[in-house]
Amino acid sequence: MSISCSDLSKTYEGGHAGWPALRGVSFEIKPGEFVAVTGPSGCGKSTLLNILGLLDEPSGGRYLLNGRSILEMSDGERSDFRRDELGFIFQSFNLLNRLPAADNVCLPMMYAGIPRAEMHHRAHELLAKVGLKGKEKKTPLELSGGERQRVAIARALANAPKILLADEPTGNLDSASSREIMDALLKLHAEGITVIMVTHDRELAARAQRNLRMKDGRLEE
Repeated sequence: MSISCSDLSKTYEGGHAGWPALRGVSFEIKPGEFVAVTGPSGCGKSTLLNILGLLDEPSGGRYLLNGRSILEMSDGERSDFRRDELGFIFQSFNLLNRLPAADNVCLPMMYAGIPRAEMHHRAHELLAKVGLKGKEKKTPLELSGGERQRVAIARALANAPKILLADEPTGNLDSASSREIMDALLKLHAEGITVIMVTHDRELAARAQRNLRMKDGRLEE
């Protein structure tokens, strides 16, 4: 699934002129690429990722998914696209602590209307895929930070997305766990999934196929 952004801008209201988070950002991402978005805090990285993930709208410019403008999509179409085509991984994991790992992975499939037996079978497969076989009944509070993030990766893969969006996926992890999560993302990329990762970690960014470095809402390169 191709991504094309042209002169993308985002301004948040406030004060007399508002605050411009993105200023004329243009780039393309081909299907199956692994792209790291880097830059200092406040440069617009997360804003860009939220727009790419259809969690926010640009104030100006053009964003095309497979040649179709997102501004032409209805709210229902965007919701369906987020559910079926996109997977999200967050720095804070965003897991439900009272639910076992397998049930956390099942949540996106519930919204997609997948039958219960099929949901649990797939959840167990995905947890095994990320190295958590045997820990399906553990709650997030019983897992390490690296294990929680692997549960989050399994959940992001629940509906077989074509694009994986990761916002500082190693930000709360130690060095060893960070390398494990990066290895997992690289493995998924090798299977054909497009990965777009926001990170402050230069070492991790260097392992991506391509870097988009941002500063003050613009792309530096």
